Amino acid sequence: MSTVTLSVASREDVTRRALAAFDGQAQGDHISFASVDLLWRTLTKKRWELLAAMTGQGELPIREVARRVGRDVKAVHGDIHALLAAGVLRRTAGGVAFPYDAVHVDFRLTTAA
Repeated sequence: MSTVTLSVASREDVTRRALAAFDGQAQGDHISFASVDLLWRTLTKKRWELLAAMTGQGELPIREVARRVGRDVKAVHGDIHALLAAGVLRRTAGGVAFPYDAVHVDFRLTTAA
């Protein structure tokens, strides 16, 4: 099973993870966002529904993704492009893919300063 971790990470955290990977330490698949706000602006409720429908499904045409979530193709197309731009989805010859079987979301909420 391949799991991707969606996280909030600073540039330093991402660099530290990359350096550890260069040293041969497995890091797993990560998609990082600069802030919790950016994560939630990118992964709206409708886009989460797309990811849920695409998880573990391999390559899908956009029309098929729209059919699976019961939404208009044009609206899904816009959300797909936002997720492609954010690096969450991958463009394929036959459409798009979310090449993971599971998603783990990781960020910490702390007390206000």
